[in-house]
Amino acid sequence: MSTSSWRRTATLRDGARVTLRQIAPEDKPLIGASFERLGEESRYRRFLSSKKELSAAELDYFVDVDHSDHEAIIAIDQLSGEAVGVARYVRSNDDVEVAELAVTVIDDWQGRGLGRVLLTRLTDRARREGVRRFSAVVLGQNREALRLFNSFGDVRREYDAGMVELVIELPPKRGIGARLARALREEAAGNLFIALARGAGDAKIGEVDAEKIESSGGKAQRSS
Repeated sequence: MSTSSWRRTATLRDGARVTLRQIAPEDKPLIGASFERLGEESRYRRFLSSKKELSAAELDYFVDVDHSDHEAIIAIDQLSGEAVGVARYVRSNDDVEVAELAVTVIDDWQGRGLGRVLLTRLTDRARREGVRRFSAVVLGQNREALRLFNSFGDVRREYDAGMVELVIELPPKRGIGARLARALREEAAGNLFIALARGAGDAKIGEVDAEKIESSGGKAQRSS
């Protein structure tokens, strides 16, 4: 699907207006600038590791998508022209009906409903491309966290480093459904940490280094 095929205006609950559209290669400067506006905690939530800047390869990966196996919806502030959020999925190599999910909203736009707007549009696109379930790699370092995850999704895999893969079924027709909505609320409250969708092949962008976390006593380290 062409990146110029659609764009939508969304009005957030505080009255702010954003343009939603599919990401394009020319958005690389916008993505780089929006990363600079992410605070330390927001970066950690997305990458589950210390990250000071995006490499050229990462920027290329984030904007050069095929809109089928890899889709990304960008939100542009209509007043400033700046990118303020991105929702992304990357289809699994093992199951064509599963795609890894991530939603990123810059700090000063969080809590305004933008995450849900982005996720709703991404979920619509995913259904059109045959995706039936979203997966996410999340922190699940204790039994309480795992019980929380099991309440709105299926825990498919547990990693030694305190990570779990959570799988959530998409509603068959429209909307994001109660489970995805709850996952979004739990992340906003700081109870759920969803890592950024990974890259293809051996260079898995945003994937946590399990050995480093294990060597630090099972706790992921924030950047200083």
